[in-house]
Amino acid sequence: MAMAFHFHPLAATRVHLSPLPFAAAAAAGAPSPSSSSVAIAAPHHHHGRRRFSAVVATAAASAAATTEFDFKAYMGERAVAVNRALDAAIPAGEPPAALHDAMRYALLAGGKRVRPALCLAACAVVGGPEAWAMPAAAAVEMVHTMSLVHDDLPCMDDDDLRRGKPTCHVVYGEPIAVLAGDALLSLSFHHMASVGSYPPDVDPEKHPARVVRAIGELARCIGSEGLVAGQVVDLEMTGTSEPVPLERLEYIHLHKTAALLEASVVIGAIIGGGTDEQIERLRKYARSIGLLFQVVDDILDVTKSSEELGKTAGKDLASDKTTYPKLLGLEKSREFAEKLLSDAIEQLDCFDKEKAAPLLHLANYIAHRQN
Repeated sequence: MAMAFHFHPLAATRVHLSPLPFAAAAAAGAPSPSSSSVAIAAPHHHHGRRRFSAVVATAAASAAATTEFDFKAYMGERAVAVNRALDAAIPAGEPPAALHDAMRYALLAGGKRVRPALCLAACAVVGGPEAWAMPAAAAVEMVHTMSLVHDDLPCMDDDDLRRGKPTCHVVYGEPIAVLAGDALLSLSFHHMASVGSYPPDVDPEKHPARVVRAIGELARCIGSEGLVAGQVVDLEMTGTSEPVPLERLEYIHLHKTAALLEASVVIGAIIGGGTDEQIERLRKYARSIGLLFQVVDDILDVTKSSEELGKTAGKDLASDKTTYPKLLGLEKSREFAEKLLSDAIEQLDCFDKEKAAPLLHLANYIAHRQN
């Protein structure tokens, strides 16, 4: 029997991504693609790769002309600063020791810290000091780690490898892993709301309202309108015998993956004092790179080894999950990734090129990452 779903946008007032080529065709009466129909050509198929290459080359040249940006150094410096903040946020050795040890194990096990870097970069691009956004950057990494701990549980994705190490429940047991995730989620909001988390030079009149708005944004993007909603529909679709339409797959990943990336960028811009117009442009940028992150993740799952990924390769295929390569094929998945990257880059046009360089390079990094 067919499952009934009611899909809705993350919020009625949000700026939406442009319709996907296949979704637009479906709206016009054409059938949605399935695993047996991926040979259908997307619009502008023959010119898409050349257009994408031109967009990326132009954007890269523009960034290079304004600054010699060292992306590796940028990410390394932010990761060190974020790790320092995360280490200080969770007590070591204090009771209950098992809980705090599990929280620290999951949170400090490594990772590229892409979400905190996006948060800090978004604050800076609208003119705010990065230090203002560090509590929010730490908070989104706590939320991200919570989602990984819970996703890896046997009742969810049932994985035993994360960031090249045994998953939290393998080391500490399922009950402690569940509670560690719960505690990380609670700590994220406590950390953002605490006055002591922020430097003394924040605007005393505007800062409290910005923090409240940012907390509301984060809460919405990870709850039943965001990350959790995506996970629920993902579970419902896993192993189903029905063809999963493209718009439903997009719903899953706009919520499960893109929502937290979106929150990372948007709350950084809010804390930094961005205008509503700037925030919405950055929201669209984040939506594009958020979906891009998942498309690339799906591609890597079928093209890389477990050693290269630091997690179990081929897991989605083994669990019969619907992914972009399964639905569209590998080549069209890569073309879709290229389109999302060019859409993201376009949203940065109105910002100072030097300040936008980290966001530009982060988008390119997400598109071309190898793990």
